[in-house]
Amino acid sequence: MEKRILAIDVLRGLTIAFMIIVNTPGSWSHVFPPLLHAEWHGCTPTDLVFPFFLFIVGVSMAFSFLKYEDSQRSIWAKKVIKRGLLIFVVGLALNWFPFYHKSFSDLRLFGVLQRIGISFAGAGLLIIGIRNQKYLKGTTLAILIAYWLLLLIFGQGDPYSLEGNLSNRIDLFLFGEQHLYKGFGRAFDPEGLFSSLPGIAHVLIGYFIGKLIYDYRKDKYEILKRLLAFGLILIGTGQLWDLILPINKPLWTSSYVLYTCGLACMVLLSLIAILDIKKWTKWAYPFRVFGLNPLISYVLSVLFIKINIYFINIGDSNLYNYLYASFYKSIGSPELGSFLQALSFSAFIWFFAWLLYRKNRIIKL
Repeated sequence: MEKRILAIDVLRGLTIAFMIIVNTPGSWSHVFPPLLHAEWHGCTPTDLVFPFFLFIVGVSMAFSFLKYEDSQRSIWAKKVIKRGLLIFVVGLALNWFPFYHKSFSDLRLFGVLQRIGISFAGAGLLIIGIRNQKYLKGTTLAILIAYWLLLLIFGQGDPYSLEGNLSNRIDLFLFGEQHLYKGFGRAFDPEGLFSSLPGIAHVLIGYFIGKLIYDYRKDKYEILKRLLAFGLILIGTGQLWDLILPINKPLWTSSYVLYTCGLACMVLLSLIAILDIKKWTKWAYPFRVFGLNPLISYVLSVLFIKINIYFINIGDSNLYNYLYASFYKSIGSPELGSFLQALSFSAFIWFFAWLLYRKNRIIKL
C-alpha cells in the first residue's frame, strides 16, 4: 500500500461534500429529516459529518507528522500551533465577514473551523509531548472520562441538558453570551471552548487509527481486520456509555466521540477495501478532488453564501433564495428541490477544487 492512501483522501472529500450539502439547503423549511441534526440527544446521518472530518484529520496527522519525528520538538510544536491558529483565525474571519455588518463586541468567536483548529493543535501538542504511545492512549481515555465526570459533577439539574450543562456555563463565564451561538434559542455554542476538550481526544483516536494503517501498510487485509475490530469496539462502547452519558453532538459527549469514531472506522475500512485493494476507483474521482483541498473548499462555500446574502439582492430576497423559489422548489417535492439546490451548490464549489486539483495545488490552512 502506498504511503498516500486513496481511501483517506476520499473519506475527507466525502465529509466536505456532505458538510456543504447539509449546510446549504435551498430552504431550511424543506429539508429531508436525515439531512437535519438531532434536536439534542441522538445522532442522525448529518451528525456524523463533522466528527468524521475530525477523525480523518487525526488519521492524516499520522502520515503528515512522519516527516517531523526526527526534528526538534520546539520546531514541530511551532508548526502545529501556527497551523491551528491559522485555521482558527480563518474561521473567525468567516464569522465576521463582510466585517462592516457587526462589531467585534457581538461577534461569535467559535465555529466549525475554530473547533478543527483547537482540536488539531491540542492533539498535535500531546503527540509531540507524549512520545510513548501507551501513555498517549491513556491520556486520550483520561480526557474522555474527565470530560464526562466534569459534566456530571458540575452540571445543574439535568447535567446533559441545554440549560444545565457545564460547557455552556464555562463558555458564558469566559466569553459572555454576545460571543456565543444563538441558534438554540439561547446563548449556547456547540463548538465552544470547553466542548473542544473531547474534540482533542477525537482527533487522537483518528491519529491512532492512522498509525495502525501505516504500521500495517504492507498487509492490507490485516488493516481491514484491525479496523473492523476497533470499529466494533468503539461503536459498542459508545452505545453502552450512551446509557448513562447520552450521545450528543452539541455537547460533543465522550459517548458521541467513541460512537462516531467507530462508525468512521467502518466506513474507512470499506473504502480501503474498495479503493486500495479492489482498485475500484473511478467513482471516487469527485471526492478525491474535494479531499485534496477540503478546508479551502469549505471556506469558499461559506464565503459564497455570505456574498450571496449581503451583496446579491433580487427584490426582497437574495439570489440563493430566489433560485429556490423560482426553479428548484418546483422540481418534485419542496424537499427534493431544496436538496438538489444544495447538491448543485456543492458541485459549484467542487469546480474551484477541481481547478486546484488539475494544477496539482494543495492549499493548507
